[in-house]
Amino acid sequence: MNKFLLFILICFIIPINTACADNAGSSKEVNISQDNNSAGAESMENINITLDINGKIFNAVFYNNETAQKFAEMLPVTMNMTELNNNEKYYYLNTTLPVNSERVGTIKKGDIMLYGNNCIVIFYENFNTSYSYTKIGYIENPDNLSGALGTGSVNVTFKK
Repeated sequence: MNKFLLFILICFIIPINTACADNAGSSKEVNISQDNNSAGAESMENINITLDINGKIFNAVFYNNETAQKFAEMLPVTMNMTELNNNEKYYYLNTTLPVNSERVGTIKKGDIMLYGNNCIVIFYENFNTSYSYTKIGYIENPDNLSGALGTGSVNVTFKK
């Protein structure tokens, strides 16, 4: 009898619980983490991008993954990004991008990530998170990023 219950648990309950964990909640909060040269992102040829934030130019690197490539195909694009939690700016695209989300653990200032399948996020503070994101890239020198993004909404132009 114990083996039968264990079989039921392994075959049915654990996979259901795991599938639900990845889609828990649809909060607009977007928090992510990465090592800016993370091996978690595919490591073929990266894509160099420029961000224009209120006339201040930041160089960024998009990883060579399907999400970053599809987003790069949309460029140039200007987004009116919204403030969230005093650590990030986000924008919901009118289209979806391919997803390969993972729990990143620690967000780094300058991380550019996808929350869900259509929310672009730029992080401007370091912090820990339990949320899952798809890595798009990172800003190479994010030292003045907080000041450029300011408080409230801000227009950000992504260009190749």
